[in-house]
Amino acid sequence: MANTVNYATQFERQLRQKYKRECLSDDLTTEKVKFINAKTIKVPYLTLGGFKDHGRNGGFNRQNAKNDFMTFTLQHDRDVEYFIDTEDVDESNQALSAANITNTFEEEHAIPERDCYNFSKIYSEYKTRLSGTVDNTAITPDNALTLYDKYMKQMDEDEVPTEGRLLYVTPDAEESIRNAREVQKVFFLNGGNGNGFHRAVRSLDDVKIKKIPSARMKTAYNFTDGCTPGVSAKQINMILVHPKSVISCDKHAYIKLWAPGTHTQGDGYLYQLRKYWDLFLIDTRVQGIRINAEAEA
Repeated sequence: MANTVNYATQFERQLRQKYKRECLSDDLTTEKVKFINAKTIKVPYLTLGGFKDHGRNGGFNRQNAKNDFMTFTLQHDRDVEYFIDTEDVDESNQALSAANITNTFEEEHAIPERDCYNFSKIYSEYKTRLSGTVDNTAITPDNALTLYDKYMKQMDEDEVPTEGRLLYVTPDAEESIRNAREVQKVFFLNGGNGNGFHRAVRSLDDVKIKKIPSARMKTAYNFTDGCTPGVSAKQINMILVHPKSVISCDKHAYIKLWAPGTHTQGDGYLYQLRKYWDLFLIDTRVQGIRINAEAEA
């Protein structure tokens, strides 16, 4: 009897852990979404009237309470399939085993693409669909904290919650923050604590800093075959975001290893992987996004 054990399922927990550890935009992912059909999510929001002066002759001022919905349709549906001949697995000394293929594909393709898609989608949604203004100021050690303070102040004025804000930066932008004069003073004052001199900046004003490889923070990508920067892509330097302004959700994930004899496509192992997800900015919470990027032509 043919072996029908799906060995790929043995790696599912490791893959979930790998995403949590190595997918740098995973903090934006939420599971609290409701699908109204196969690929559409529905987000409710309320519009309420405010206070009016109270009259002391009895009664209250009645205002309208309007309930409405925003709908978003998922589009990023990706899959891949590999066929590995039985003898190739043996003759490659197991280098083409399911574990190696799964791990290599996740590290070199799936995880980087997720970050690339998410950050570029934040940029395109913010600038194009929601008509947000992208700051094109070049970031240097002299102005890095000034720009950061400016973005934070704008969010404060727009009453964006302080707790939970995230700052995604490229290595160059992070270096500018680290070398800013004010930060260097803190390094100098705390450098003699007997525990060594640590120059990493992991947070500013309780805002968590996440350093993202520059290749994963472009304004546009080509997803025709894998994920490569678009021809006109520019560099995103910094994204200050509150997660409540973003919906990033997974609709479907599928992983399967068909052993020889369990399929009809030849004498070998058939490996299949599919991921279906998307990211959207919430129209009424666009104030929770600030972006610095290279100017487009």
